[in-house]
Amino acid sequence: MRASPRPVQIRPRQQQPELEREFLRSPALGYETPEEAGLVRCLAHGFPTPLARWHFHDEYELHLITATSGKAFIGDWIGPFEPGHLVLCGPRLPHNWISLDTGDNRVDERDLVIQFLHEPLQCAGESIPELSDVMQLLSRARYGVEFFGVSERAREHWDRIKASRGIRRFGHFCELMADLAQCPDYRLLSTVQMQGDGGAEQDQIGLIVDRITTHVEDPISMSDLAAELGMTESRFSRFFRRSTGNSFTDFVNRVRINSACHLLMQTYHYVTDICYQLGFTN
Repeated sequence: MRASPRPVQIRPRQQQPELEREFLRSPALGYETPEEAGLVRCLAHGFPTPLARWHFHDEYELHLITATSGKAFIGDWIGPFEPGHLVLCGPRLPHNWISLDTGDNRVDERDLVIQFLHEPLQCAGESIPELSDVMQLLSRARYGVEFFGVSERAREHWDRIKASRGIRRFGHFCELMADLAQCPDYRLLSTVQMQGDGGAEQDQIGLIVDRITTHVEDPISMSDLAAELGMTESRFSRFFRRSTGNSFTDFVNRVRINSACHLLMQTYHYVTDICYQLGFTN
């Protein structure tokens, strides 16, 4: 007699990235307290975990995969990962790693993470010329940077950073950043990134990007957005490309395709349903 199939479990939809706030970073999930961490925070976690989700935050994040394989989502880039996958994500660049080979099993350690803020390093870089290579690396991290051939070395750095405190921790962190800044074998991943230095224009483009990602299923007209900002369509088009690195149409399509990939991997919705949920018309 054939056994009845198990009921299909629908996982929750997550179309737009979630902002990770400080008060959610509980030691119960593996986070160090601010007193322990200082500038440089270390984190290790397994899979599945509440931490593995489509999200972003204000810190840079260096992410080393030590086990499992699957799909990585970095901004608008989607690609495979396996042990040794090493990526530096810039502030507010959405990211997620979904393991596809674990089945119902739990992996105790999958991710080794280092997080740090931009402002302290920027201030130091203005007066310490030796940090110039590191500042160039941080600029590239806006797109997400994948490094090749240095994962074992990065693991050694992570272990030393995790085991130390105070100035020794910062010294080990500087050694890690020097290795990454001098790594010749890397690639930039995402084409979606924010290039501005702040101010009114950056606030405007931030609101537009938030609207696109939050209401990805709604019809979005470049002419309407241009009118709201008091711009001609041609001026708005140049403004949008300068601020995001993408044309308006390409950006909207990339956001929708990225959302579709998440729904295909995290839910059991039909492809046709996902298509119309995200604003595609065919």
